[in-house]
Amino acid sequence: MKSNVGGIDKTLRILIGILLIALTLVGVIGSWGWVGVLPLATGLFNFCPAYKLVGINTCKMK
Repeated sequence: MKSNVGGIDKTLRILIGILLIALTLVGVIGSWGWVGVLPLATGLFNFCPAYKLVGINTCKMK
């Protein structure tokens, strides 16, 4: 797996994932909030399968 998520994209994915999971645990939103695991995981692993399918890469070139 080559990294294709970087910078601001990574930070936003992690924050949104944590927010959705926290809101689910508190009971503010329903169980659909567990979808926050997806952006959290893609942010932590720096890889998004959907980005690979459509050819998007937000990592800075080395």
